[in-house]
Amino acid sequence: MKIAFVGKGGSGKTTLSSLFIRHLVATGRPVVAVDADINQHLGAALGLDEQAAAAMPAMGARLPTIKDWLRGDNPRIGSTEQMVKTTPPGRGSRLIRLTEDNPIHAACAREVPGLPGLRLMATGPFAESDLGVACYHSKVGAVELYLNHLVDGAGEYLVVDMTAGSDSFASGLFTRFDLTFLVAEPTRKGVGVYRQYRDYARDWGVSLAVVGNKVQGPDDVEFLREHVGDDLLTWTVQSDYVRALEKGHSPDFDSLEPVNRAALEELTLAADAGFERRDWGRYTAQMVEFHLRNARGWANAKTGVDLAEQVDSTFVLGPQAISAPV
Repeated sequence: MKIAFVGKGGSGKTTLSSLFIRHLVATGRPVVAVDADINQHLGAALGLDEQAAAAMPAMGARLPTIKDWLRGDNPRIGSTEQMVKTTPPGRGSRLIRLTEDNPIHAACAREVPGLPGLRLMATGPFAESDLGVACYHSKVGAVELYLNHLVDGAGEYLVVDMTAGSDSFASGLFTRFDLTFLVAEPTRKGVGVYRQYRDYARDWGVSLAVVGNKVQGPDDVEFLREHVGDDLLTWTVQSDYVRALEKGHSPDFDSLEPVNRAALEELTLAADAGFERRDWGRYTAQMVEFHLRNARGWANAKTGVDLAEQVDSTFVLGPQAISAPV
């Protein structure tokens, strides 16, 4: 299952995504988590100390390694330099399995103490050399390539903490998920990002569910229902467990309030249902469409080749592609 967490800055998006990850790990599910927010806080929210969080390898800085391995023996890609963030897989490309070791996981993923079965990756923050030169979407291109080559299965979870607001619509990344959880506070600003996301995503078949956060009572729930309607999946309440985490303590996850544990289980059930609805053919077609848009918009000029030639029209991503002949 490919899961995204989005929401306005300060909504509790990173905190809620970290609780969801903890819940999945506590129930024995394998998880790869990716911090794709410009503000890199997921590692700390999962319990890494400041030094360990800062030492996380940046996926954005390892793009050549990622591209080189994913390219494999695909004859349609002339060189690693001709791969861009939207380059789709084809026959000969290497595909990623969530639970398997590979050079990308070796270079970018790290274990988190106390959370067995979790691999954590991060796009990485801006470097000094990026300031005034690069946009953050050049970093999350590594995540887009990863998702475009990922063949995940039932009971496996990829959880991505996305950048705040509607910035993810600057790339095709927003279509790469089985379900997107939008974290909304019961305020006008909190539901404003929901309306933006809903409107942008409407024509792309994006599955969107709203998770209310920082709810203090029935009035807050009613406010969310009034503004997001049936998209409201569940909500979490103010949490002593979360407060303790934010103070640097390490409470046992079993001490999370039962109402909040129940909300996390609602997210899990919704994620599982999203996987059951997955259409690998549509997923591949959307991938190709965004690649062709980027090729025409900027990538052909940058690489000096027609990147439409990279599209393998007979290829459909999915379990059947793992053992397909080149």
